[in-house]
Amino acid sequence: MSAPSTVPTASVWTGSELMPREDCDVAPATIIAADSWLVENGSTRGLDLHRDRFLRAVPRETGERLDVERFWDAAIAAIPREGSWFPRVELRDQLGAPQLLARMREAPTRHRSLILTTHTGSDPRTAPEVKGPDLAAMTRLRTEAQTRGADEAVIVTPEGWVVEGTTTCLVWWAGETLCIPDRSLARIHSVTERTVVTLATALGIEIAELRVRPEELDGCEVWALNALHGIRIATAWQGGPLSTAEEPGRLSRWSLRLDALRRPLPDTVEATEATE
Repeated sequence: MSAPSTVPTASVWTGSELMPREDCDVAPATIIAADSWLVENGSTRGLDLHRDRFLRAVPRETGERLDVERFWDAAIAAIPREGSWFPRVELRDQLGAPQLLARMREAPTRHRSLILTTHTGSDPRTAPEVKGPDLAAMTRLRTEAQTRGADEAVIVTPEGWVVEGTTTCLVWWAGETLCIPDRSLARIHSVTERTVVTLATALGIEIAELRVRPEELDGCEVWALNALHGIRIATAWQGGPLSTAEEPGRLSRWSLRLDALRRPLPDTVEATEATE
């Protein structure tokens, strides 16, 4: 189903309002910062965390000049309250000028599982802790993985330590312990990972930060996390562990826990008034 004609697929921030624009560029643009999240029938999870991550990625002077907080409020107000959407906000540089853009995208089909493949080439990331600058490079990497029958490529360090997927963060279970990659490894600060870790802590589950190589996860239950799919379980890993596991019921329990954290978007009228 295509987006309703009343919902622009792309809108540019004028400094006071969002204006629809053609979703094509007459000149090359470089993404400086970006963020996206899933909205289903007007509700979403971790919106404040996405907001904070995006605002932190925007250089202070640029944010003040363009009034990025006001832009954010306008972008939230523009999201339809019915249907499944995967909006994205961007700070871009085009012809030497900063530009704020809101994209209204219908949510792709979500899945409960995926196949991973270990990326064996050089690390293409240029700003590994900022979401946005490496989107194009990571998309190319994922597309290459798909030609090999996988869904997602996994970045590893030169020493072989697992870092993250091209569009996901990775966590795994060692018995009843939830494990995450060592936070000193440069990677995107995942909102979904933070949420899962917070839930686990509240439930009294032990959390471990580890440096592991893909082959050392043999027999573990491996999850790929992101805002779109929530939790997906790895059913195979090319160039990684010989086998992965799945404890019956654990994935569904945790998916329900994440779903329970969805909250309605700010009311359209209130959000619009906040921009005035």
